[in-house]
Amino acid sequence: MTTLILGATGDQGQPLVRRALAAGLAVRAGTRQPDAFPALADVTPVRAVLTEAESIAAAAQGARAILMHLPFTFDRAEARAMGAAIAQGAKAARVERIVFHTSCVVMDEDLGIDGHDGRRDIEAALAASGVPTTFLRSTVFMENMIRPWVKPAIVRHGVFAYPAGPELRISFVTLEDVAEAMVRALRVGLPERVLLGGPEALTGDMVAERLSAATGRPIRFQSLSPDEFARRMSLLVTGSVEVEKGGLYDRMAEFYRWYNRTEPSPLVADLEASTAALGRRPTTLLDWARRQDWRSADGRGGKEEAGDRS
Repeated sequence: MTTLILGATGDQGQPLVRRALAAGLAVRAGTRQPDAFPALADVTPVRAVLTEAESIAAAAQGARAILMHLPFTFDRAEARAMGAAIAQGAKAARVERIVFHTSCVVMDEDLGIDGHDGRRDIEAALAASGVPTTFLRSTVFMENMIRPWVKPAIVRHGVFAYPAGPELRISFVTLEDVAEAMVRALRVGLPERVLLGGPEALTGDMVAERLSAATGRPIRFQSLSPDEFARRMSLLVTGSVEVEKGGLYDRMAEFYRWYNRTEPSPLVADLEASTAALGRRPTTLLDWARRQDWRSADGRGGKEEAGDRS
């Protein structure tokens, strides 16, 4: 089955490409610059501009399905343009199915948060296209813990610092499980909307306990306010702790403000639904953490990628 993957080059797209290939799918990777796409066996790069319907239609011509992770945007107008273009392009190419991973929790009403509401606009455009679509929503990725804004503090100081209140529970999920669920949605079918999460609803202290067990040394949880999180993100990227109101880091923090004030936690997934989506129990945080390389503050790969093949 020929399948167009949108968002194939990013952290979310790479495990999806691997899983799709393992499932025997013929993969096309949609990208603005096919010539710059890394050479991967059995993957055909094609030009796809996410806001141009004709580009999407050409990229999807002859493909039976589209699997998509989209760049996260906090510009609602841009998200709406992406949704409209992909919906029109998929319909014009006579695509038989779309699987859209929203990369976040999406509620059934607008929240006044552009990043969230733009995702709802994309969902609405795809639903209106008439192309059968599965909307795979996810909680929070375990891989956040190996990003530059979290991992160095774990490795150097034994601190898991995260913008979650002490009581906020999160069903952290792996990107590998997301990829598996997306391919499963294509191969065997899933409900129209699924919230995918891990098997445990964890507080920050519980995450620290599991990281301690995986790393073999004490890790403690530090609860950051969303505003402190925004300042740290700004410092990491720009060298300044100044956060512009309505700017990128303020908008990122906006999600976590909502997570922390909402009860019950919107980041807790139903285990039965997640298990059904995967055809197995989701990966635990401890099992995932044991596969990571905690020897380096900079490395983001698992033990195999770091050279430990024992």
